[in-house]
Amino acid sequence: MACGADAAAGHNGRIFLGLGLGSAHHAAHGTRLGLPTRLFHWAIVATTIALVVTAKVGGNAMPWHMRLGLLMLALLAFRLAWGLVGGHWSRFANFLYSPGHLSGYLAGRGDETRDDVGHSPLGALSVFTLLAQVCSRLRSDDQIASAGSLAHLAPGEWVDLASWYHKDVGQYLLVAFVVLHLCAIAFYTLVRRRPLVRAMVRGDKQLPRPAPSARDDLASRIGAAAILAAACVLAWWVASLG
Repeated sequence: MACGADAAAGHNGRIFLGLGLGSAHHAAHGTRLGLPTRLFHWAIVATTIALVVTAKVGGNAMPWHMRLGLLMLALLAFRLAWGLVGGHWSRFANFLYSPGHLSGYLAGRGDETRDDVGHSPLGALSVFTLLAQVCSRLRSDDQIASAGSLAHLAPGEWVDLASWYHKDVGQYLLVAFVVLHLCAIAFYTLVRRRPLVRAMVRGDKQLPRPAPSARDDLASRIGAAAILAAACVLAWWVASLG
């Protein structure tokens, strides 16, 4: 194995050194996924687990389930805004996938440059499924102990539809996407030798061809913090409507 240094500069001026595999002609290229997107990813993971646990426990855990739902709303609102103004790999252009791309990813033919740095197709679908699940809860009513903060603003048939989706469809659809997502990560990590989890933790990823790096400087992080604060205010306002 020959080791060759190949430098790729990101938008933030940082230089990334890659180790070539085979020869200098096949040197890897460094790219970067910004800290705000990585923190969002792990916050979504933790919040989703907590939501599933509190939903299954029920009873006295349901108030926490509702609070976690509002936290998820804030996180998703942040992600939608960050998809418009965030770094390269956070933009919607690198977040939306065609059915053909999805089928190729499931068949093990994913694009290493796009899928390994930004959200994978299943990760993107999971985010949109989470958004649908949160929105349906805001308009649902279990007729026993809790109702979404927007339920009283919607017609009865809409509330019934939202309640049915949230309880009987959305949660199982979400679990299915999450399981598929985890299986795909395991396949690409263990079989294809593409360390997806490490890239999402460290932010640096070596790729077989040059790719742009996400802007990840202090100004970008402050902007992300401001957007997150605004998203939290939005979630608090939605909760106050109930």
